[in-house]
Parts: sequence; structure tokens; C-alpha cells
Amino acid sequence: MAVHGDLESFAAALPVEGVLAGLDLGTRTIGIALSDNRQSVGTPFDTIRRRRFALDAQDLLERLTLRRAVGIVLGLPLNMDGSEGPRCQSTRAFARNLSRLTELPIGFWDERLSSFAAEQILIEAGTRRARRAEVIDKVAAGIILQGFLDRLAELRR
Repeated sequence: MAVHGDLESFAAALPVEGVLAGLDLGTRTIGIALSDNRQSVGTPFDTIRRRRFALDAQDLLERLTLRRAVGIVLGLPLNMDGSEGPRCQSTRAFARNLSRLTELPIGFWDERLSSFAAEQILIEAGTRRARRAEVIDKVAAGIILQGFLDRLAELRR
């Protein structure tokens, strides 16, 4: 399937119902969040420890197949001024490589400040520092996914 560079073509490629996966790609981990079937609520799901692309992709796609995911939203780590740096290039390369292994449509969502927001949410919830480190990536993926779901709902109205 194709990697969609713009929001409209990605939204058009998605079925109206079914689980969407949101991903927060880090250098050491991949945070995963999943939506409900109606694509209205994103929930933190799991974290994958990164090893190398082939193993990471296999692990990710197995989890998404079990959850019957119908699309993948990757957080795009834009710079604060909106420009793209090396992390964006790495994310786009991951998406291109992943698209060779799955028929699922893949798109991007601006993830600026998602990790900061996730950290704040966890601190406000009284989560211990060690526990925050364990769950921050999947919580950030949930924030990325929810931002996309909210915009998707607007596009579909």
C-alpha cells in the first residue's frame, strides 16, 4: 500500500470503521496506541523495544494484525518551526520500508510536543518517574492518534 504524504489522501484511503494504530517512533522504542472501531478514541496500547527494522516491523505488524488494524498513523517529529530534520527523514524511511511489508495505508500526524504533553499527563496523574519511563512512548502515541482522530472526524463531516 502507499504512504500518504497529505492528510486528505490518507483519510480517503482509510475505511470508515476499524481500528487505527498510532505510532510514536523513538530511537529505542516504538510506542503504539489503538483506536476503537468507530475511530473516535485513541488509547495507549503497548511499547516495542527497537532492535533492527526487520524484527521491529514483524513485531509491530503481528500486533496490528491481532488487533485487526486498518491503518497506521505515524507521528512526524517536525521541528518547532515546522521544518523537517533528520528525525523526520528517519520516520519517512521507516514508513516507506513498512509499506513494502503491509497493505495497510500509512499516514503522518504532526507530533510536536506529544512527548511533553504525555509527560505532563503522567506527572499530573502521580505516576512515578520509573513508571513514566516505561509508558511515556505509548502515551505519546495515544496523543498522536487522538489528534489525528479528531482531525479525521472534522474531515468526514
